[in-house]
Amino acid sequence: MDSLTQAALGAAVGGAVLGRRLGRKAVLIGALLGTLPDLDVVLDYGDAVANVTEHRGFSHSLFVLTGLASLLALLCRRLAPARDISVGRWWAFFLLCLLTHPLLDALTTYGTQLWWPLAVAPVAYPIVFIIDPLYSLALLGGLLAALAGARVHRACAWGLTLAGAYLLFAAGAKLAVEQRLAPVLADRGLESAPRLVQPPPFNTLLWRATLIDGDDHYEALVGLFDGAVEPTLERYRRGVEWLPLAQSHPRGQRLAWFAGPFLRYEVRDHRGQETLIATDLRLGFPGFHPFAFSLASRAGDAWQPLPVSEQLQGPYPADGDRRQALARLASRLLGPEPPLCTSRFVAAEWLVEAPSHC
Repeated sequence: MDSLTQAALGAAVGGAVLGRRLGRKAVLIGALLGTLPDLDVVLDYGDAVANVTEHRGFSHSLFVLTGLASLLALLCRRLAPARDISVGRWWAFFLLCLLTHPLLDALTTYGTQLWWPLAVAPVAYPIVFIIDPLYSLALLGGLLAALAGARVHRACAWGLTLAGAYLLFAAGAKLAVEQRLAPVLADRGLESAPRLVQPPPFNTLLWRATLIDGDDHYEALVGLFDGAVEPTLERYRRGVEWLPLAQSHPRGQRLAWFAGPFLRYEVRDHRGQETLIATDLRLGFPGFHPFAFSLASRAGDAWQPLPVSEQLQGPYPADGDRRQALARLASRLLGPEPPLCTSRFVAAEWLVEAPSHC
């Protein structure tokens, strides 16, 4: 999630745990702890693939943060002026303020390496977008009440309760969308296909479904207000003929570990060279996938891994078309209109099967 929301979550947790004893100081310390794991963004690994896939790594590890919370608790028990706070209470304060950060991040699409340094893929169960105004406002409302009044603990607890209720609603909405998709996928023989169901920006009323089936990748938009309208799938190519080449190099293997099967491969000209590019299909939407990486370039008849990968600008639509696409997304929140007629916004060579209304 965004840094403001993480700070608000840490502040609310801090106020709920030690607000009765430390008052507004608990809120301030909690806000600082809530943003601490994201300091890894200042690290530059000198490579675009590494910078993206190492984010939410060691600084978001449950093991690392538990150790840090234990150390801070021991230090505060020994050095803090508040001698009446037990080491167990300090430990609960630091642990909850720190661990809620990666646990919330794990509810977004990007994924979080909760079990670092174990070789486990990032954990992701996306029920909220990386910026969700309603979730953030629930926390901020409780914090404003805490800062304005004397009952810091109670106000922060109410903020956490409202924010938690919103997450429960989002999880229920995702389950409802998955149930509506199930018969459509069964009709297409896709019930076992790897899938990702996630909310697009700033809401939990409209959901984007992405499915992988060999060289095909399917997209659907499903709204909670669609009624009996059946979800429509749009089919695209993934360029899997380039998969063996991509995964013959460490960066391609790293991306496959990071994004799973939700990758598209293509070869296009970059700085006058034929370049192999991998695109993360999970983030953005068809025609606007911001995470595309150069992996290798052709030298004569041979392919060579690039010494440093770059994050590239994709073959995105023009700004005007992009605004129309986003406006179409927004309009889907209000009713069962057709999905994005993405044939307008995606390079023609990727679109295989568009709905008849496009």
